[in-house]
Amino acid sequence: MRPDLDYIQRWVNPTSRVLDLGCGDGSLLALLRDHKQVSGYGLEIDTGNIVECVRRGVDVIHRDLNNGLDDFDDQSFDTVIMSQSLQQTTKPDRIVEEMLRIGREAIVTFPNFGHWTTRAYLGFRGRMPVSESLPYAWYETPNIHFFTFRDFEVLCHERGIKILERTVVDRNHEANWKIRLLPNLLGEIALYHITR
Repeated sequence: MRPDLDYIQRWVNPTSRVLDLGCGDGSLLALLRDHKQVSGYGLEIDTGNIVECVRRGVDVIHRDLNNGLDDFDDQSFDTVIMSQSLQQTTKPDRIVEEMLRIGREAIVTFPNFGHWTTRAYLGFRGRMPVSESLPYAWYETPNIHFFTFRDFEVLCHERGIKILERTVVDRNHEANWKIRLLPNLLGEIALYHITR
């Protein structure tokens, strides 16, 4: 199991209704279905991932999130999840708003572009970073919005979004006292549990 899925599943209540945006191969929804008896759907654009979802028995809808989520009713899910995909959307602020319109709560995870290695790479090499957590060259990356933990928290504050919990971890999804002390500088991945 991917380490981030373990964190996410802790924040999802048993028997709840879940919508997973950019659900990938359906691993998270399968985990939640099998261990927490949740019901719900995944939205995914990649055909190969959709085939994997079907193979796992996960209900999936082929959808480009950039086209909006207007056909989902207000508060139709208990939790809406977006794991490691927010930075790949054209309007991430709109996606967060829609997540909290559709669901009572939302869980968002994303890479921190303010991590010290990213800053150092850009500062010393003068090039966009390529690393284990950011494995793409600038011309092929799916990441179109680069933001930090602090940027996300400012967005939440400006939009009246309440942060229920935040976990900041390294690339191995482990936390320590140093990361808790300087999350925007030392944390590589953020996991946020939010609501209105």
